[in-house]
Parts: sequence; C-alpha cells; structure tokens
Amino acid sequence: MTACAFITGVCGVALAAAERAFLREARPWGLILFKRNIETPAQVEALTASFRDAVGTDAPVLVDQEGGRVQRLGPPQWPSYPAAALYGRLYDQEQAAGLAAARLGARLMAEDLRRLGIDVDCLPVADVPAAGADAVIGDRAYGDRADKVAALAAAAAAGLMEGGVLPVVKHLPGHGRATADSHLKLPVVSATREELEATDFAAFRPLAALPLGMTAHVVFDAYDPVTPATTSVTIVHQVIRDSIGFKGLLMSDDVSMEALSGSIAQRAGAALAAGCDLVLHCNGRLEEMQAVAAEAAPLTGEAGRRAAAALAARKTPAVIDVADARAMFAAVLDRPADARRAS
Repeated sequence: MTACAFITGVCGVALAAAERAFLREARPWGLILFKRNIETPAQVEALTASFRDAVGTDAPVLVDQEGGRVQRLGPPQWPSYPAAALYGRLYDQEQAAGLAAARLGARLMAEDLRRLGIDVDCLPVADVPAAGADAVIGDRAYGDRADKVAALAAAAAAGLMEGGVLPVVKHLPGHGRATADSHLKLPVVSATREELEATDFAAFRPLAALPLGMTAHVVFDAYDPVTPATTSVTIVHQVIRDSIGFKGLLMSDDVSMEALSGSIAQRAGAALAAGCDLVLHCNGRLEEMQAVAAEAAPLTGEAGRRAAAALAARKTPAVIDVADARAMFAAVLDRPADARRAS
C-alpha cells in the first residue's frame, strides 16, 4: 500500500499496542527516533524492525545524529562525534583535511546507524550563521561562508551515502540568521533578497541534488512577511524549488515546534498545502500523531515520485575496516594544526 505524507515519532523504547495499530492503519512514510526511544543497540534494532513490521514495508527510519550538541546516540553505547564547527576549523587550516574529516566522520556515523536499522540521518546542516543570530545553530554550522558550508556539507552527505544512509539537508532555505530558537518562538529574518541570495541560499544551491531536505520555521520578510518558510507557498516554490533549485523530497521541520501557530492538524495541512512533500511530527503523542495522519494523503504524483527517488538512493554500504577508520578519524582530530599544515 502507498505510504502517507508524514513521518512520525513514537513514545518509548518499544511500540505500544495502540501505536502498532496506528502505524498499521496510518502508514507513515517514516519513523524518527529521539533519545527517549534509545537505550541499547539491541533495543533500537528491535524497535526499527517492529516499526517496519507494523507498516509492512522497508520504510525509512530517521534520526538527528549531527555530532556535538545534537546526537541522539552517544556514549557509552555509541561513539561521540564533534560538532560541525570543528570540521570548519580543520578546513580553515587545510581544506583537504577538513573535507576528509567531515566525510569520514559521517561515514562512521552511518556505520553506527545502519547496524541499528536507521537509514536516514538529518544531516548536513547547511545554515550560515550571521552576527547577532540565536545560538540554536551556532557550532552546528560548518562556518560562516556559503562556499565553505556547502563544501563541508557535501562531504558529510557523501560520507553518509557511502555508508548506506540517506542525508537530509537542513534547514531550507536557511536558519543561520534567525534571532530566535524556532523550537520556542517564530524567528523573523529581515535581510534583503540580495543578502539572502548571496549567503543563506547560496550555501544550499550546490546541495540541490541531495535526496532529502528539511524546511526552516523562519519568516523571511523580504519574500513573505507573514508566513514561515514551512507553510509559505512563496518560499517553498519561489525560493526552495526555483531559486535554490532543490529537487529532492522536502519535509517540514517538526510541526510540534512553537514557531508554528494553529492546531497540529492546521500546521500539518498548511505545510502540505505550501508544497512540503512530507510533514514531520516528532513528540510521539498519539493524539497528535492521529491528527497529522488525518491531514496526510497518500504520497502520489510529483511528491510520490520524489519519495520513490529518495528511497532508490539508498545503497548497500561500501566495505570499510571500521577499526582502522576510527583510528584514522581520531588521529585527524587529535593531530596538531602545525603538523597538518606540514604534511
């Protein structure tokens, strides 16, 4: 049966009977996991398998595993990874070293995830921070220049895909200038079209062919002074699809975040009406999940084709010696800057 146009969370470390029944009936396109869903490797593997059994397909399972402040899987069960800003510093010292480190770090994260049945990572972050912006992006960004951000983001995306995990580029068309945390309130960006085109949007253009993208709950008043990107027809079509040229499957950021207004059903309906292919709902509250599902029609037409293309991009991981790769990664991160320049 055709999947429906939403990604859901669940409440705990195993599916409750009511959740299993909901998944079977509602047929979400995918599942997203958070720390509340994660205890041990065996438990996560069982959870992802039970989700796929409930929906009856090899549906994607997503997680936010960026490194730094945002990593849902971490010690002692899984390795810790650096924030994106560290790769940016390596890149400033030696571009090739920074790109190789970003790619290898993402490849190793993919290795961690695939073993658990997780095959989509909400990475890379291609936002370009600006002076005075809220710290919600901060060191999650690779740098403050569009060319640098795009290069490192592309390297991370390549590393994930080599490991059999799909990347999700975020947050289209840019969260770097936001002066508020969209988890808590709606940010408004007042930069001119020229400024946005030259910086924020420019970082995403080289990534336009990636299979998956996520929107920003941010108002760009040079384009739409009222509606955040997620629910703005103007932003989705004129900016994300046309100006940036993003061709992939476009999901909203989490519709339960406080930046959006209206009921959960209204938020989901508005995101889909604006042109998002998928609605992302993360908090695992069953009554909200049901409200989102009621708004999400089966994935057909152009959205269905983009969904099929994204899933077709999942590849069998290239074989690597994981122990050697981890040792190499640790050596790159620990190597003094003067030694990197001399090599």
